[in-house]
Amino acid sequence: MFRFLLNGLLVCAAIFALQLLVCIPCAYALAKLRFHGRDTLFSAVLIALLLPAQALAIPHFVLLHLFGLLDTYAALILPWAISTFGVFLLRQFFRSIPDEIIHAARLDGLGEFEIIWRIMIPMTVPALAAFGIFSVVAHWNDLFWPLIAVRSAEISTPALGILLFRDDEAGQFLGPLMAGAVIIVAPLLLAFLIAQRRFIDGLAVTTIK
Repeated sequence: MFRFLLNGLLVCAAIFALQLLVCIPCAYALAKLRFHGRDTLFSAVLIALLLPAQALAIPHFVLLHLFGLLDTYAALILPWAISTFGVFLLRQFFRSIPDEIIHAARLDGLGEFEIIWRIMIPMTVPALAAFGIFSVVAHWNDLFWPLIAVRSAEISTPALGILLFRDDEAGQFLGPLMAGAVIIVAPLLLAFLIAQRRFIDGLAVTTIK
């Protein structure tokens, strides 16, 4: 179980870090920059929100197989490096920040990436906390994709690792199975309790705007 928890922590942290690297610049561009095709790109984001993750399982599997990445940590991380939900959530939050702050920063000589790093990110911590909770919970509990992409117990995530308590011949070991379920859920409850205030603030502000 300790190995499964470490795998889950590594996978969720890597996914969330990659999602932030992609979602924050994209959301900032859609919210604050003026360029041709911006509305079309945002429409594509909204359409992508309607697309279930299971619909992309076969293309992801084939692509990872071609690159020889199946049954690796990369197979668990790379398909989720882009989150359309994260782009949408952060874009709505960025729109709530007055444009005058951005203009003042540009007058002071800051570039766009400096504005993102020094102004936008510190002001959007509640939204980042809310998105982090959604991302970590979704991938910590994900069983569908790890069941397809992983075969080795050494890199199994918590949700996949708990299936090892099943035995088709001897039956299910209900005691260890329930204990494992409690151990897997406990980190999520602890993380939510720690980030509860920022999570609620992020949802409230984003919903209002």
